[in-house]
Amino acid sequence: MPIKKILVVDDSPTERLALTEVLVKHGYQVTTAESGEEAINKSRSELPDLILMDVVMPGMNGYQATRTISRDEATRNIPIIMCTSKGLETDKIWGMRQGAFDYMVKPVDHETLLARIKSID
Repeated sequence: MPIKKILVVDDSPTERLALTEVLVKHGYQVTTAESGEEAINKSRSELPDLILMDVVMPGMNGYQATRTISRDEATRNIPIIMCTSKGLETDKIWGMRQGAFDYMVKPVDHETLLARIKSID
């Protein structure tokens, strides 16, 4: 199933805007969330084709949100790419164990991100 609708989750308005602009320019429909809780709610209500998830956010972090989304019957098939400043190998392993499909360290290279999105299609 081709990816059309992407949920961008980040507590930084600058990051959300930058990712949204790149994705919209490449033909994707984008919705955003600024917290883990909002990401879970929007993943259920909007059923995006892909989620780009930040890790470090106030309240519920991206690891917790990823675990919840990937274990929920309604949302478990939505691939999640973690886009985070946490770049240690242990962070990546932990993210993948929570159910992430892929893991990218910020600053995210937009061309690499677009290539990874296309590889999921």
